[in-house]
Parts: sequence; C-alpha cells; structure tokens
Amino acid sequence: MKRKWNIFLSILTACILILAYMFIEPYWLKITYMEIRDGDIPNSFDGKRIVFVSDIHHGPFFSGKRVRNLVKKINNLNPDIIFVGGDYVEKGGQYIKPCFEELSGLKAPLGKYGVLGNHDYYRNGDLVRQSMREAGITLLDNADLWITYGSGRIKVCGVGYFKRYLKPIESYLKGVSEDDFVVLLSHDPDYAENIRNYKVDIVLSGHTHGGQVTLFGLWAPYIPSIYGQKYRTGMVDTGYTRVYVSTGVGTSGIPVRFFARPEIVVFELVKEK
Repeated sequence: MKRKWNIFLSILTACILILAYMFIEPYWLKITYMEIRDGDIPNSFDGKRIVFVSDIHHGPFFSGKRVRNLVKKINNLNPDIIFVGGDYVEKGGQYIKPCFEELSGLKAPLGKYGVLGNHDYYRNGDLVRQSMREAGITLLDNADLWITYGSGRIKVCGVGYFKRYLKPIESYLKGVSEDDFVVLLSHDPDYAENIRNYKVDIVLSGHTHGGQVTLFGLWAPYIPSIYGQKYRTGMVDTGYTRVYVSTGVGTSGIPVRFFARPEIVVFELVKEK
C-alpha cells in the first residue's frame, strides 16, 4: 500500500511540475541564429542581418510591457532588416493600436516589413493595416518590392493569409531573374507548396507556434497545417526552396508551451562565392 502511495505521489508531483513548466516556458524567449548562404545574395548584402519575429499575439496573456521588451531585444540585435510574420494580436480590437505603438520603436536601416496573419483579419484587418503604416512597418499584403543597398537589391514578397487571400505567385515575381535573391513572407507555411516552379530562395513563416505543446519537441498533437508535422518548426528544405517556420513569441488559446520555446530569429546573409 505504501509503495502504491509513493508511486501516486511521484506521478502527481511530476504532473504538477510539468504543468507549472508549461506556464513558464512562454516567457523563456530564445534567440535563434542562422546563416542563409546563397550565391544569388548581392555582394552589398553579404553580412547583412535580418531579424524575423512572428505571432506576438498581444492580448490578455502577452502584455504591452512584453511587447516593449521584445522591441528592445530586437533592436539590441542590430538588425539591418526586420520582418514580422503576422498575428500581432490575440483577441480584442483594443489591443491593436497599443501593440503597434510599441512596435513603432523597432529600428532597422533597410526597413521594417510585415504580413498579416489569420488573427489580424479576424480582429480588424483595416485597423491593423492602418496601425502598421503608422508604426512605420511596410505592409506586404499581396505585394512585393525591392530592397536596394549599394549596387545590389533583393526582392521581398508578402502574401495575405493563405486560406482566404491566395493570389498567383507569379504576380509577385515580375522582373525577377534567376540571379536575383528572393524572400517570401507568408504567415502560413503551407503557401510554400504553391511555389514549386518559381524562383523563391527562402520562405519565412510562423502560424504553427512549433505546435505550442509538443511531445518533448519531437511531435505535436495539433499543427494548423494540412501537411501535418512537415512545417511544424525550423528550417525545412523542400527541394525547391527553403522554408523557415518560427515558433513565434506569443501563444494562442491557453497561454502554455511545452518544448516549443518562443523565439526571435536572426539570419545573417552570406554570399556564396
């Protein structure tokens, strides 16, 4: 009887510790450093730093103070370019303007660019667009542009939330040659399946939160993707492009994470000779 009681207490203690950890992990922000090596990166962009952040979900469980601290952390990384991957707010239109008032403090000499996520459409897409402009973030909502530095330039494309606002990828790639370096921002990584025959060097996405709650980082019971675990997290080499899926920084639904730590991603562009 005593042995059974000890086993019960051990299991109960383990469950309590795991549950407590799940509420702590959302605050355990990590910085992920990666190199993007490509022969099409212009010489003038060699060594340039891109910071990518997604899925802030400002709301009841991600306060304005946390957004402010996030901005400080990003600026301390000395980015040349900042990309934001959508889902700025979790719930309630009252969080939109305060979120972007904080994000207006982001600093990058070559610009700040972003797309919308599904939560942004749900809450008030027009207000999100307006607030992004006021914050100095260039919205790439089914749009593209060239970022020019020195004698070189890179193409950046941004698509609306995949399931509602899909447009043909070729509309963004006009004027792109095989020697150009092309970045695609898409909140939903599933969009990458639509670019098999097109010149896109890397896709930056969020949306999945890395599963948010996983089996020790190996598998997640729920991924908001029709491709299962394929686009759960990290760099995915599809054979025709690279897709980086960020775990994001906020949470959706219950404010817990388990072996899916929130992250800011730092990419260094490296020109391959």
